[in-house]
Amino acid sequence: MAKGNHTSFTEFILFGFTDRQDIKAALFVLFLAIYIVTLVGNIGIFVLIWISPCLNTPMYFFLNNLAFLDLSYSSAITPKMLANFLAERKTISFTGCIAQMYLFACFADAECLLLAAMAYDRYMAICNPLLYPVLMSRKLCICLVAGSYLTSSMSSLVHTCFTFHLSFCSSNVINHFFCDIPPLLALSCSNTHINEILLFALCGSIQMSTFLVILVSYFCILCTILRIQSSEGRHKAFSTCTSHLTAVALFYGTLLFMYLRPSSSYALDTDKIISVFYTVVFPMVNPLIYSLRNKDVKDALKKILERNLCSC
Repeated sequence: MAKGNHTSFTEFILFGFTDRQDIKAALFVLFLAIYIVTLVGNIGIFVLIWISPCLNTPMYFFLNNLAFLDLSYSSAITPKMLANFLAERKTISFTGCIAQMYLFACFADAECLLLAAMAYDRYMAICNPLLYPVLMSRKLCICLVAGSYLTSSMSSLVHTCFTFHLSFCSSNVINHFFCDIPPLLALSCSNTHINEILLFALCGSIQMSTFLVILVSYFCILCTILRIQSSEGRHKAFSTCTSHLTAVALFYGTLLFMYLRPSSSYALDTDKIISVFYTVVFPMVNPLIYSLRNKDVKDALKKILERNLCSC
């Protein structure tokens, strides 16, 4: 560990969920099954959109990147968590802890920004359908996605640098299953006031600004849908948004609770349970939400399966 940190140890110990062997075996099987479904679901969405011409639209371009983000930040955490269920010493190196924190924060922030871009896309599709192909050009979509990755990587870099500039001199046991910011701040023997301000300011600005974009977009969408005369037309317009709304509600609900609180309200044992949902469960659920509730995705999958069966 860097000498400037005044720290004598070179690794952290991840406390995880429990030390009971019977529970650890059951949790290992459960999380392994979830991770396999996550891999299959997100890779499946990615491949399906890539090879289906009918899904070559801005909405599915964003969905493709969402699948990549879900796969990425789940893979930054879950494999190490699974290995620690079987390991006798649940350690992570100083460098590994830095990498895990940076990647998770980067991908999680990028997902917030991407969900906001997807809400804007739905706004343009429903409120400006005639101009939609022109306004949501390929160039604009690429710029929105690139901007999401760039902004999130800079924010994550700031958090990581300031967190690992702290001193960790009393203990190296992290009361969590991965290297997250709140448990590391709780572990530090330095003054973490600046870190807490940065956490609230940067995470707050990204989460609240993107959440505001989503709220305004769906307010405009709702106003437009209510002006549609036929009930069938209203149902068709709203059905294109239900998958995205479900993903937003699940993802933002936990993130806003986790990171926009004063440090005095942190309860690390409770936070571990909440963290499982947005790090492990939601990356598995998102492909199911977008495939089971999306007619275009189901039709594209059906066509590919029929084509393969006919060729066989």
